[in-house]
Amino acid sequence: MKVVTIGGGSTYTPELMQGFLEGYEKLGLEELVLVDIDRERLEVVGGFAQRMVMEASQPFRLLLETDLEKAIQDADVVTTQIRVGQMPARKQDELLGKRWDLVGQETTGVGGMAKALRTVPVVLDLAQKMKRLCPHAWLINFANPSGLITEALQRYAPEIRSVGLCNSPLGYQMEVAKEIELDDPFQVELDYIGLNHLAWIWGARLGEQDLWETTFQRALQEAEKEEDPPVSAKIMRRLGAICTYYLRYYYRTQSVLEKQRKDGPTRADEVMAIEKKLLSQYADPDLTAMPPELMERGGAYYSTAAIRLMESIVLDKKETHIVNTRHDGAVPGLPKDWVMEIPCVIDSNGAHPLPTKPLPLFAEGLLRTVKGVELLIAEAAQTGNRDAVLQALIAHPLGPDSDVAEEFLEDMLAVNKKYLLLFHES
Repeated sequence: MKVVTIGGGSTYTPELMQGFLEGYEKLGLEELVLVDIDRERLEVVGGFAQRMVMEASQPFRLLLETDLEKAIQDADVVTTQIRVGQMPARKQDELLGKRWDLVGQETTGVGGMAKALRTVPVVLDLAQKMKRLCPHAWLINFANPSGLITEALQRYAPEIRSVGLCNSPLGYQMEVAKEIELDDPFQVELDYIGLNHLAWIWGARLGEQDLWETTFQRALQEAEKEEDPPVSAKIMRRLGAICTYYLRYYYRTQSVLEKQRKDGPTRADEVMAIEKKLLSQYADPDLTAMPPELMERGGAYYSTAAIRLMESIVLDKKETHIVNTRHDGAVPGLPKDWVMEIPCVIDSNGAHPLPTKPLPLFAEGLLRTVKGVELLIAEAAQTGNRDAVLQALIAHPLGPDSDVAEEFLEDMLAVNKKYLLLFHES
């Protein structure tokens, strides 16, 4: 088995490496290729990864590569963890939101739209290269916004077998597993329905054992203790669902904006400081194990989610994973070709969505609106259609008012001109 990780210079990579070192035997992994356009960064992160492999008695070959086409030749699995524009582009997304008093989060609202416009063309180009060089490979996308990018992949590159992955659902499974002292969180079944970073949880089970009442009560208690929960415990109780983390941007927008208005570093600044420290540690020739500071970076347990998903595909395990893929009618009342984040049985043929209950109207309304935005952005990213982006901005609940939407659009495109040349062609 040959696995290729695009964006191998990411500071996430050592955690992914640890997962491969623990799971290589089950996967039959023979070769792992880390690819990045930033050669200097790849040498630092990749050098540390190579020491990790050597410390484990070199159970598989690890290669570092800057030539994408050379890297993906005859690959079995390709994973994407790219950030087009790197962390400075994330900072600009956050500052763009702050400048217009809009939510500037990297995957939600205008920040997420800007990131998607930069990222979708790059991932679709990768898919075309895979079509030539490794047509039977699986593409597992972890790049944010994961759901929107997977929507673009499955809509515009259907020949490539793809699935979108996020570590957030696993985090909720791990919380339930911890509560009942269960070692394997993948045995916890959640009624988890929505889009990536826009989801609700309606039920929890372990086999035939219903865990929902205790799970929901624990979530209510945590909401009462948290300083800034997605919704208050009182509201969550009346909604009857656990509101996942990113719903705070929709349900408590003013609270988010109040914090954003305060002077201080952006989240991108904070992450850049963490990454600077991590890269310094990775460069230490004596370092052979993950430093604890990696957990401050975010994205914890990414490797757990990724490796178990690969295992279920490669070994035809038919495990249930919460992933991003077309729901194919599993969610009643919604177009079958929409990519959603829902529980799926994973086998060698891919993701098979499990039937769900219909979404309550309060959830379906928001989901439909945001999905409409995703479809507009996915189309605009590859056509340079400014009208589609403008429509998305006006439609999005966290977008600008219509009377300033055109001015905002020009600002967003100007800030990202280096990456969005298609929108600036005459």
